Amino acid sequence: MLSLVRTSYFLHVLGQMDWQGQKLAEQLMQILLLAFAVVAFATGYILGSFQMMILIFAGGLVLTTLVTVPNWPFFNRHPLKWLDPSEAEKHPKPQQAVNSKKKPAKK
Repeated sequence: MLSLVRTSYFLHVLGQMDWQGQKLAEQLMQILLLAFAVVAFATGYILGSFQMMILIFAGGLVLTTLVTVPNWPFFNRHPLKWLDPSEAEKHPKPQQAVNSKKKPAKK
C-alpha cells in the first residue's frame, strides 16, 4: 500500500507531460543540439582540435538530455481534463454519419 502511495505522489509531483509540453521539449531539444553543434564546431575549428569538438558536443548532448527527457513540472502547464467514467456514461457516443448518395452539383 505504501509503494502505491509513493508512486501516486511522485506522479502527482512530476506530472505527466501534456501535448504542449511535448512540443516544447521537442523545440528545446532541437535548439540546444543545434546551438551546441555550432559552438562545438567553431571551437574545434579555431583550436584545431577534433577531441575538443567532440567533448563539447557530448557535454551539450548530456545537458540537452537532462533538460528534455525527464517530466519536469513546466512541461505540464496545460493538463488535459478527462471525464469521470460515471460522467462519460451520461453522454452518448458520437455516431458515424451515413452518407447517402450525393447528387451531382448543378452548374
